[in-house]
Amino acid sequence: MQRRKKRRVLQLDLLIKNGTIVTADSTIKADLAVKDGKIMAIGQNLKPEKGTEVVDAKGKLVLPGAIDGHTHLAMPFGGTISTDDYYAGTRSAACGGTTTVFDFVLQGKGETMVDAIKRRDAIAAPDVAVDYSFHVGVCDVTTPELLDSMEDAVKYGVPSFKVFMVYDFGVDDGSFYQVLQKAAKIGALVGVHAENRDVNNVLVKQYLAEGKTDAWWHYMAKNEDVEGEADVRAINLAKMAGTSLYIVHLANKQGVEAVTKARDEGYPIFAETCPQYLYFTNEVYKRERGRDFVCSPPMKGKESQDAIWAGIKRGDIATVATDHCPFTQAEKDWGITTKDGKPGNFTTIPNGCAGIENMYPYMLSEANKGRISFNKAVELCATNPSKLFGLDHVKGDLLPGLDADIVIYDPKKNFTITNDAMHGDTDHTIWEGAKLKGYPVATYSRGNLVYKDGEFLGKKGDGKFIKCKPLKFTGPCL
Repeated sequence: MQRRKKRRVLQLDLLIKNGTIVTADSTIKADLAVKDGKIMAIGQNLKPEKGTEVVDAKGKLVLPGAIDGHTHLAMPFGGTISTDDYYAGTRSAACGGTTTVFDFVLQGKGETMVDAIKRRDAIAAPDVAVDYSFHVGVCDVTTPELLDSMEDAVKYGVPSFKVFMVYDFGVDDGSFYQVLQKAAKIGALVGVHAENRDVNNVLVKQYLAEGKTDAWWHYMAKNEDVEGEADVRAINLAKMAGTSLYIVHLANKQGVEAVTKARDEGYPIFAETCPQYLYFTNEVYKRERGRDFVCSPPMKGKESQDAIWAGIKRGDIATVATDHCPFTQAEKDWGITTKDGKPGNFTTIPNGCAGIENMYPYMLSEANKGRISFNKAVELCATNPSKLFGLDHVKGDLLPGLDADIVIYDPKKNFTITNDAMHGDTDHTIWEGAKLKGYPVATYSRGNLVYKDGEFLGKKGDGKFIKCKPLKFTGPCL
């Protein structure tokens, strides 16, 4: 007679049973065990000891928590501050299945990179509800000491930087090139907001002189060519410097084609896009409240949207993030009348939209509808960000030893997005009325339940600053 195998009895805190575990690489039916905030085991018929919390995930998917690699929380911009502070933003993130956020530290003139990080972390640490890290927005490398402080930031645990080719705090091509050169030496990744600042400025002056002031002209002044030319130029600068490049919020066909070409040539060029570019087109700027959709870069035409989806399916777009930077409708109305009571125009509208709670649900819904696989959604929203930003030793996957950042997703739960159902501090959402197929029903941050069935259960200050590993990419594969 063959003996029945004994089930393994585990000492643990949480056991999620009977679910379908989905990672970037595999889909299996298995149980998942958690102990002390870490994934302890994954296997069939795991048996807990008495006192373990057991969650039945039958009929549901068990996923890694998402990593939003691009947020702007409590960010000063356009004469105000983005609506969601670190608590509201990370609360909202948790309720959408995002368990780690990367926010941007904007370096001040004459400020070292580490001083900038410490300054911003002092604001974030008391408020964050999920784990977090930073990228440094580079403003000043005019002295050797400031440029060298990039290496200090890498040692501190922040090996990713960003340059802006636009705005008053943007850098010129020479400074951009210096940053890329330094990154190649110290194990860092440079991201870029790519738009042609000079052409944008010329178009703005022309349109305003012609009395063209509404939100549509924000798009026209930052059109496909304005963004695409800068994407090509940024890639060429990275090639010249012999280093990798991460293009943030890619929104145009020309840029997608340039990324694909560079990657086909073997260069370590990576791209991020955002849900707003996948769901909306520039037609939103013709709406009555088109100003609510003003962000930079703006949504583009259908041809660009199709190119972005194609880039995702080819693997040339590595990540999806949000560029979460919401403002109230009253602030968006500054495009009509400024806060000083003067006539406004598209340049006086604060740039940015909410999305931190919508990213993972939207991408998973598209997977549920068959547009991409669930594995691809996890790859874009969790696994690839962890690899690109140096977090894959702790997050981005479901493996023993990693943080127990877990989302339980019900593929049968239909959900219509409304602002009333969101958990941020913004008074509207551009996603109002969007219908999703499937929705997250629970989120765990390091094994702690922070969201369940529409209710936030986490706490302010529970998030931890996560130090990232140094980065060096020699080719287009992660």
